[in-house]
Amino acid sequence: MIDFYVWYTPNARKVAIMLEETGLAYKVHEIDIGKGAQFEPEFLKISPNNRIPAMVDPDGPEGKPLALFESGAMLFYLAEKTGRFLPAQGNARHEVMQWLMFQMGGVGPMFGQYNHFHSYAREEAPYAKERYARECGRLYGVMDRVLATRDFIAGDYSIADMALYPWVEKFEGRGQDPEAVPHVKAWVDRMGAREGVQRGMEAFASRPRKGPLSDEHWENMYGATQYKRR
Repeated sequence: MIDFYVWYTPNARKVAIMLEETGLAYKVHEIDIGKGAQFEPEFLKISPNNRIPAMVDPDGPEGKPLALFESGAMLFYLAEKTGRFLPAQGNARHEVMQWLMFQMGGVGPMFGQYNHFHSYAREEAPYAKERYARECGRLYGVMDRVLATRDFIAGDYSIADMALYPWVEKFEGRGQDPEAVPHVKAWVDRMGAREGVQRGMEAFASRPRKGPLSDEHWENMYGATQYKRR
């Protein structure tokens, strides 16, 4: 059984979708990043970058345990392990990998910055708010152009779709109008209808956060504690 270390984030949910779609057995371990659990020595052995999600597969390559951090690497590993949702070779494989990198290098970081400056920043930063709102819109537009010609982002359903969906599905949370990107909206509906996606999104219940972050949460996420060398 895979040990899966999570908090309530899109990156954790995209790996949960893959686990559900493949039917692999896994156990969820909550790592409360607001309380600093990501800095505990035992967790750092699994995730040296003190980020979630992370996982340990006791039945890794050659039957040896394997610990992984970085959600994109985890999706790639699970696809290799099961032989599913990533073509084995050729152009189709590279197509999936480029869209997985699009999420890892573009959508995730840019949408995350939008979220930070619009929801959690403790001082007003109009330029940052505008910059990341516009970049979110640009990335939605990239997806919309491609999805006008196909049902899924790389052609067939793949780990690239799983990576993108938890970030993209909440249009209003990124300052976007779904009607402005109808092909993305239709893709979100197709994704949301999949039972594996539904189970992955519900694998650990969301904990709504109301109001500003507590001082403790802020310190662990954005204060000196986050930047301390370990």
